[in-house]
Amino acid sequence: MKTNKKRPGPVVQMLRWIATLLLLVFVLVIVVQLTGARLVVSGSEMSPSLIGGDTVIINRISYLFRSPKRFDVIAFPFQYQEDTWFERRVVGLPGETIQILDGMIYINGVGIAIEEGLTVPDNGGLASKPITLGQDEYFVLCDNPDGGSDSREPSVGNVKKQSIVGQVWFRVWPFDRIGLVR
Repeated sequence: MKTNKKRPGPVVQMLRWIATLLLLVFVLVIVVQLTGARLVVSGSEMSPSLIGGDTVIINRISYLFRSPKRFDVIAFPFQYQEDTWFERRVVGLPGETIQILDGMIYINGVGIAIEEGLTVPDNGGLASKPITLGQDEYFVLCDNPDGGSDSREPSVGNVKKQSIVGQVWFRVWPFDRIGLVR
């Protein structure tokens, strides 16, 4: 015996589609709140990688399972001003000796190749002389070293692992620059 099942009308199908989309957005918001954080970039310290007004998602769980790698962009609070966050690029890893001299970055006495976007600072600051990092310390630089504070200055210094909030992972705004942060 053949049964005639009535197909839902276009309005019902549209409402189901909207409900599914809203559920997906709700689940994504919950996942981001539990595993990430949203941060609005201010200033040009990380230009051209990040510019003022960019909204980024910080992956707060990645460093629970692994340590930051060289050239990761990390987020950490500025120790001298409440509600101020820095996004900086990791250059030196725990136990390494860092020196910035004559427009070159030296790690353990060997000049390193620089990632695209990172500019080597002319002023080595604290790193004009060799700095040996502790077992839980990272040396960070701005991509635009003339634009802000980084590990070359005493106000920032070496960043301890427990201070790192997470990896700056994904730009969500502006839409024309949406994508992974490198």
